[in-house]
Amino acid sequence: MTTPGAGDAVRLEKPSGEGPAVVEHRLHPVTPFRRAWAPVAVLAGWAVHDPNQAQEQLTRLTATTLLIAIAVVVPASALYGFLSWWFTHFAVTDTELRIRTGLLFRRTAHIRLERVQAIDVSQPLLARVAGVAKLRLDVIGTDDKDELAFLGEREARALRAELLARAAGFAPETAQQVGEAPTRELLRVPPRSLALARLLSGGTWVALLGAAVVVPLLWTATNWWTALVAGLPLLGAAGAGTVGRFVAEYDWTVGESPDGLRLDHGLLDRSHETVPPGRVQTVRIVEPLLWRRLGWVRVELDVAGSRNSVLVPVAPRAAAEAVIARVLPGVTVPTVLSRPPRRAGRIAPGWWRGYGIAVTDTVFASRHGILRRHLALVPHAKVQSVRLTQGPWSRLCGLASVHVDTGADKTVSARLRAADEATALLHDQADRSRTGRLDAPPDRWMA
Repeated sequence: MTTPGAGDAVRLEKPSGEGPAVVEHRLHPVTPFRRAWAPVAVLAGWAVHDPNQAQEQLTRLTATTLLIAIAVVVPASALYGFLSWWFTHFAVTDTELRIRTGLLFRRTAHIRLERVQAIDVSQPLLARVAGVAKLRLDVIGTDDKDELAFLGEREARALRAELLARAAGFAPETAQQVGEAPTRELLRVPPRSLALARLLSGGTWVALLGAAVVVPLLWTATNWWTALVAGLPLLGAAGAGTVGRFVAEYDWTVGESPDGLRLDHGLLDRSHETVPPGRVQTVRIVEPLLWRRLGWVRVELDVAGSRNSVLVPVAPRAAAEAVIARVLPGVTVPTVLSRPPRRAGRIAPGWWRGYGIAVTDTVFASRHGILRRHLALVPHAKVQSVRLTQGPWSRLCGLASVHVDTGADKTVSARLRAADEATALLHDQADRSRTGRLDAPPDRWMA
């Protein structure tokens, strides 16, 4: 593999008869500056953990001792960053991506390309200034993402395109020529709509209302310090729900390409994510109470082996459903859902009215929530198991719930249905899932 700006390359010769040599590459030369902060972060963490002792130790140090300590810590940090970078290599073979890391303890990760779920490119603010990017890989069976940080921006995109092409089944000799798949824009969220949606979010107002009530009460009952300590987390939650999410979801763009849907977003830290085709287990349409008058919805995803959870942060319902149609081809969002029988009010007074289900030829749909509605769509082919539960009180009321488990370790439930209806739904859904898996296309990149 030849990638521009990859730094020094190390060629590992194989014995004769075992194929071509594997060429290993180092990360971008700016990477040591990132690693050099580790010793400084340890000292900062110790100072924050025990500030009194840290202050005492600083007062005991003379100016000469402090200068000597700085003269030792700075070169040691630089040396640590350089050695960490020097001993980190990556290589792409015909079947896998290899990442070798470790200064004292060596670790080699063998990432098989057919198990790759998604490959994302992210650029924190300082990385954008330096012209570098981070490559993050979602792999089946792992909770944490493997990453290559940092690569040159062009190199990161070229390597991503090559890995996707090889994962899609292209021959190694042609994977580099395939290049990055073209993207067609489907939806872009205007900043004004995103800002208004954040202001109309119920969680923000709950946090602010809690701070407005709790802080004066504590100030009156105790002292201002206690009130401040209790109020800051509430104000922080309100800020994270408005400013933080606005910054993270700024300029949200959804594009379509042969390797899946592309998600580009971020004001300070720019992220380029991919929703892999065939790996979406559940699509959720969320309708907060204050958004309904504007006809806005939020679309969330459950993707097997991936933490990508947001497809559209806010959009008119028609535009959101058009994007859903690209994620789940042939699926139409149900508009009519059947409620549980009225006796369900004995178990969930008031809230039972928010429950509803619909089963079409392609999906199992379930809704819950009154103030904040959630409509979950599960393709029949993605159902892993179906369960029926019935507690003592539900049995007395002649009710039962059916739970559908997906490949993303998530569950969608049809709550408080009539017992005979739930039993029929259990058997019918098992048959639909079995038939759906037989007819489902392969979960392959660019298929």
